[in-house]
Amino acid sequence: MAIDPARPRAVRVLTGLLVATAAATVGVELLNFWYAPEHGWGLGVRTAWALLRTLGWLILIWHVRRARAVAKPLGLILAVTTVFAVGRLVVPQTGAPPAPGLAGIALLTVLCLAVVVLLYRHPTVQEHLVQQPNRIVFSREGVSWRPAVPKRPPVTAWLIAARVSAFTYGPLMLVPCLIAVGQLGERPQWILAVVFWFAAGIGVSYILLLISYFLLRGRIWARLLVVWLTFVALAIDLPLCRILLGTDGLIRDGAPLAAAALLTLYSLWRAGRGASGGPAPSGSEEAAAPPERSRR
Repeated sequence: MAIDPARPRAVRVLTGLLVATAAATVGVELLNFWYAPEHGWGLGVRTAWALLRTLGWLILIWHVRRARAVAKPLGLILAVTTVFAVGRLVVPQTGAPPAPGLAGIALLTVLCLAVVVLLYRHPTVQEHLVQQPNRIVFSREGVSWRPAVPKRPPVTAWLIAARVSAFTYGPLMLVPCLIAVGQLGERPQWILAVVFWFAAGIGVSYILLLISYFLLRGRIWARLLVVWLTFVALAIDLPLCRILLGTDGLIRDGAPLAAAALLTLYSLWRAGRGASGGPAPSGSEEAAAPPERSRR
């Protein structure tokens, strides 16, 4: 079934809500930076990473407009990690957080919650995200504009969620690592630990990129490897956050990785349950299954 050029009203509302969420993210981050009592290296890195995260909302808008099923897990992960990333900027190391910052994070939380509800609960949006987008198709009859037939078999939505969530491990490890670089002037004896931290973040990203191909094809060993990499990332990141950045850094920079790890493990668990009882494809079963031939 082709995608209507005039998208459904719920999809247009979702697109506008995503634009508002991206704008609110930038506004709250700049507001927190303005009210921060100290503008040190750590705050600069956290603010830059939060601003870079805004690009994720723009990518999500593109996926929604293209009716891609990956929009649902991507939206969930962006909503969770954005609240964590912006929330850690609101609370200062000492003293009470400013009232404008609390109001901004409350607004952002409501927007992120509304995005998740629309993505996962609204029937029109769910129907839109399982359609196959129109593409230019070349055939013997000529050039036509019709829904493209997927080249890969249907993939469970929870496996897509696990893949997208696991991809955040590397960046979430590199952000506190870069913040710890600012501590080396006072604690130069930890330079090898910071170098190892940086190399581990890069290594985890590349390994997950390689095994994600097999993860989406239902390989059991790929799931187990993702689970082990999750525990390895936590075992490296959380202790170093505590040692080099203190309890404040553990809460601000370790909590987002812990949240992403829990989401990955839960998604893998749900995908395993679906596999044991019959996988639920991320796209429409009717669109993915070949038409039945009549028998006489």
